[in-house]
Amino acid sequence: MDLITVIIILAITGIAVGLASGLLGVGGCFIMVPVQFWVFQAMGILPDIAILLAFGTNLLVVLPTVASSAVGHSRKGAVWWRAGIFIGIASAIGAVIGATIAVHLPAGVLTVSFGIVILAGAIRILTAKPPTITEAPKDSPLLWVACGFPIGIVSGIVGIGGGVLMIPVMVLLLKFRMHLAVGTSNAVMIATSIGGVIGYAVNGLGVEGLPAYSIGYVNLVSWLALAVTSVPMAQVGVMAAHRLPAKELKYVFIAVMVYMGLKMIGVFGWLGLPI
Repeated sequence: MDLITVIIILAITGIAVGLASGLLGVGGCFIMVPVQFWVFQAMGILPDIAILLAFGTNLLVVLPTVASSAVGHSRKGAVWWRAGIFIGIASAIGAVIGATIAVHLPAGVLTVSFGIVILAGAIRILTAKPPTITEAPKDSPLLWVACGFPIGIVSGIVGIGGGVLMIPVMVLLLKFRMHLAVGTSNAVMIATSIGGVIGYAVNGLGVEGLPAYSIGYVNLVSWLALAVTSVPMAQVGVMAAHRLPAKELKYVFIAVMVYMGLKMIGVFGWLGLPI
């Protein structure tokens, strides 16, 4: 696959990623990771390296994307920065640890783990009904840290920003209103992605077989192609989240999540389906 084709594919992917981030409060990893994994392999990169590159680069794309979303939500008063800082620091530390664990696992384990997490997120988004919040959010730094650290570890291992895990915790356990959970989740993912990027970059230094313009398991060409389109589209997603019910679009994203999850697990291959 030539470089121009790669850049076009990733730029189009970035459009969907940015929209998902702003609309649903997730980093769009369920799109970025599989696409990058397949693209890197099409470039001749071994699967064990390709999946780590997809994870590390994904987290770097998540950084400006969720930062853009967080700014947009903050302007609308939908980010609790005090909670975001505590949860974010704990999550960032966990993400460094998670990334370090990931580089010692085979590609098969990582792809299946990623697929399971994405399927669980899709099921959660599909079945969850916004609860009626009758009490104020819990102002508890210790509880915030206890929630953020394990989510950070999981996020680091499977190369995601963590929004698909964080939002249910914020709503069900911390009693955040949905819009506050979505906005604060984006703020937390800024820190989580920084921790994950550090982990994947440092652990990939000196590894052979990486493509050009890579810092460890973070590829700058792929990052740029995705970030250029995902960052502005995140603002479009924010506007849609606050102005439209966007139910139909949510179901489109759920369908994509299910497909990507099953594809990464290898279900279609087992069934002999060419999709």
